[in-house]
Amino acid sequence: MEKLSKIIKGSARTELNVAFYDIFFAVISLMISVFLKFGKLEYIPTEIANNLALFLVVDVALMIGIFAKFKIYKSMWEYPVFSSFESLFIAFILPKEMMLLLFFKIWSHDFVIWFFIYKIIDGLFVFGTRLYIRSSANTSRRRQNASIILEKSRVLIVGAGMAGNMVIKELSDNECFEKIRVFALIDDDSKKHGKYLNNILIVGGREKIVETVRKYQIDEIYIAIPSASARETKKIIDICQQTDCKIKKLPGMYQIISGKLIATQLKEIDLYDLLGRDPIKVELDDAYDALRGKVVMVTGGGGSIGSEICRQIACSGMAKTLIIFDSYENSAYRIQQEILNYYPNQDLKVLIGSVRDESRLDEVFKKYRPDYVYHAAAHKHVPLMENSPREAIKNNVIGTWNLVNVADKYEVRRFVMISTDKAVKSTNVMGATKRVCEIIVQQYNKISKTEFVSVRFGNVLGSNGSVIPLFKEQIERGGPVTVTHRDMVRYFMLIPEAVSLVLAAGVKAKGGEIFVLNMGTPIKIYDLAEKMIKLSGFTPGVDIDIEITGLREGEKLYEEVFLDEEGVSRTMDDMIYVAKPLKINTNKFFIYINELKDKIDIYDESDLIVKLKQLAPSYTYTGNKVILFPNKEDGLKDSAKINMVSSDNVAFV
Repeated sequence: MEKLSKIIKGSARTELNVAFYDIFFAVISLMISVFLKFGKLEYIPTEIANNLALFLVVDVALMIGIFAKFKIYKSMWEYPVFSSFESLFIAFILPKEMMLLLFFKIWSHDFVIWFFIYKIIDGLFVFGTRLYIRSSANTSRRRQNASIILEKSRVLIVGAGMAGNMVIKELSDNECFEKIRVFALIDDDSKKHGKYLNNILIVGGREKIVETVRKYQIDEIYIAIPSASARETKKIIDICQQTDCKIKKLPGMYQIISGKLIATQLKEIDLYDLLGRDPIKVELDDAYDALRGKVVMVTGGGGSIGSEICRQIACSGMAKTLIIFDSYENSAYRIQQEILNYYPNQDLKVLIGSVRDESRLDEVFKKYRPDYVYHAAAHKHVPLMENSPREAIKNNVIGTWNLVNVADKYEVRRFVMISTDKAVKSTNVMGATKRVCEIIVQQYNKISKTEFVSVRFGNVLGSNGSVIPLFKEQIERGGPVTVTHRDMVRYFMLIPEAVSLVLAAGVKAKGGEIFVLNMGTPIKIYDLAEKMIKLSGFTPGVDIDIEITGLREGEKLYEEVFLDEEGVSRTMDDMIYVAKPLKINTNKFFIYINELKDKIDIYDESDLIVKLKQLAPSYTYTGNKVILFPNKEDGLKDSAKINMVSSDNVAFV
């Protein structure tokens, strides 16, 4: 048998050899069954003895033929699945039943009993051979990877429920995870403490996490509680971060319910999990219903915010036509292909052009007559715009001015502009230009049939140019992670959250409002850097340094969401606030804008800054210097004369 096992290990993968073993064991089964039933050859009834050789030949021929028909010999028995054994069972039973029919003439009590014994023994050999092939393959793989097994990643699973059980089974059954071994389980249910799940001890509740990590020298922690709220998950993550372990978590509960959860779905913790709140869920039925049968245009439709607006509108299936308008063809092409793939029934137009080009806008509006316009096209990068103020003004201010003019001309029903919290008391060119855009939209609403509104919100996780991708890239390079100031804080939202609120705010618009999204509690950027380093399995200051680089031109330590004089009112369960329009002489403001548009290429940069300050009095020009305390004269120098332009001496106020 030892020699036979070596043969099986070495050649079981070939169809011919496996067929040989089936024939060999059929002969052995016949001999054993005869011995068990009759004892000696002379005790075998004559009618059975005379047909044994024929019986064996016919049985083997039928079995080999049917096995071949069912592709039994083409199955990978080193990696069997349930359906493989199901097919094997049917293919084995079928020839045996056919044998009974073929040899019905010699049926007798002795024959039936002997045949039953023969069938059982042969079945054990047939199935046992396949199981042995699998066992041998597993043993061989384990021996080949003996040195690797010693270096297995030690895992602690938080959550001893259905999800935790599925992860353990997947890790143990799937050879992809041979380098991973689960050492212990954590669960807050005290009834489970001290018990075992899949032979893994449940050591205690979350208070035991740090102790267990030290005891078992854990390398990774898997959080397998998909039903937990974001707040509860964050509490568990905070405890896990007291260790040096890499932390991963499972995706949502829906994947467990659908039976699709596997261990490969464990994902790296990211900042979506660290907001400390559940994602904002907005009822969008009214917003989608308002778009029913309408032509909707999204400027900057290839950008991070614009593309998500396009996705949600296409997903609703309400818009008659969706127009993506963008100056960058690559990003426009990407969102075009995505929508064509996932929403093929959506009538989609992808148009290349710039909001700076009023004649191009006029051409597009004249042809397609959009009912709704979502204006997301803008230059948004603060430091870059500090060094290129002319381009920021051309694209943001003049581009918005062109767009509202054309929207008014072609009687667009509603115009929604995407703004930013950096527009409030801005210390940078980008924020100042967006504040001017807000005023343009508010003032145009006074003279137009179109309902013009703005939506103001803060930083968006995952958007182009955000700090999160930068931190990830810096960590992958081994550091340092750069933070401009230890005390800098920012508001963060998820892209789908922000866009959902944009759509919801748009349907509530009566014209002239600035809707301000509730972004929760601001987050310290330095803390984000520390958490990202820890979640990547490193220790801040030891493995990867955090380097303070100093505030960049135009940056503030914190952002505000309202001007003092705006005042606010609430809508939608505190998710959206409305800022009151300021009183401004519309005609004089428009004269200033037209003058700026006409002379944009004539003014030098200092003139442009003066004009920008006149149009947005809350803008504090820093002279390319950082001002932490604006009441001090430090850092103003030559820019002082510009900052003296206040709301009291601006002609249009």
